[in-house]
Amino acid sequence: MDEILNKAGADQVGPPLWLLAELSYRCPLHCAFCYNPVDYSQVGTELDTAGWLSVLSQAREMGAVQLGLSGGEPLVRPDLEEIVAHARSLGFYINLLTSGVGLTPERLDALKEAGVDHIQLSFQDSTRELNDFLSNTRTFELKQRVARMIKTAGYPMVMNCVMHRYNLPHIGQIIDMAVEMGAEYLELANTQYYGWALLNRDLLLPTAKQLHDAEAIVEQKRRQIGSACQLLFVVPDYFEGRPKRCMNGWGNVFMVVTPDGRALPCHAARDIPGLVFPDVREETLRHIWYDSPLFNAYRGTDWMREPCRSCPEKEKDLGGCRCQALMLTGDARNADPVCSLSPHHHLIDDAIASAASMQAAEGGCGDGPARVVARDPRVQPVEAPIQFRTNPPRHLSR
Repeated sequence: MDEILNKAGADQVGPPLWLLAELSYRCPLHCAFCYNPVDYSQVGTELDTAGWLSVLSQAREMGAVQLGLSGGEPLVRPDLEEIVAHARSLGFYINLLTSGVGLTPERLDALKEAGVDHIQLSFQDSTRELNDFLSNTRTFELKQRVARMIKTAGYPMVMNCVMHRYNLPHIGQIIDMAVEMGAEYLELANTQYYGWALLNRDLLLPTAKQLHDAEAIVEQKRRQIGSACQLLFVVPDYFEGRPKRCMNGWGNVFMVVTPDGRALPCHAARDIPGLVFPDVREETLRHIWYDSPLFNAYRGTDWMREPCRSCPEKEKDLGGCRCQALMLTGDARNADPVCSLSPHHHLIDDAIASAASMQAAEGGCGDGPARVVARDPRVQPVEAPIQFRTNPPRHLSR
């Protein structure tokens, strides 16, 4: 581990401008593509109200300006309004990321009074059948009512829909739905394969043709609707050829605090073995951000192995995603396999080919009784149908 714990130095590191507070892993939805840990049911006691207020105060003092309130479902916290009010008093710009379940007109009024700036509402599809199937709930009509409530309350609304092979063929209808509901922004975020999505990768990963066709529809819709709704289409890493600068770089601008008070540089970092994940109840945020081995482990470029170390693009992508390297190669220090220069890039090609073969065998976009072999290293390689976020998950090795 010593070779990767190369502290960048506080004088070279800016503040955590963007803080994501994952208030709870509890959630009324059971999405098949959820990025929460597959062993979330074993996470310790949630931070209490005082703990969260302290985290917000420390982060703002360090220079954080944007706050995301997420989960799970943040509305399960009865102290959400108190947390929002404190963040507002500190001067944060506050985003509420929600499924909409639990958002009543009375609570929406209270959250607006407390200081929420905008709300991101998730949908799974433009049809009730697929929306409810993908979340393993009956929430489509509820989400429609919540969307109307958000607009009536005068909020700018961001609608989010996670895309994959099941709903990419409906991308035009999803855009139409968002415009009809008055969304100012629609984030069409293709699935990134962590957590539950990795378990279901063979079932969710689209073909290159499906992705290309969807992109063409998005461009066509952009021309049609103009500025009525801004469309953000996020291509999945697997089809890029070069890695993204994950979270704008490890420990550069982003910090997430988990429900049990662990501070992380990204959502999935706690799966990386050999790292100690600081507890905000035991250490200050300033010490964690600037001085902890965790946040300095992959800062900068000194930690890199070949081919990244000598790559002319290393300052551009900072090596890509450490968690993806771990999940696919077994070692977080390896080159991100999505990079075509990585010696492990064949794993991406194999995954795409495997998903395409499964889809061809099913004769379409995957509406049939598809089955998947789980690829997460903690999961036994048991053939199983699509796995929804459950408590506890099926086939999870304790």
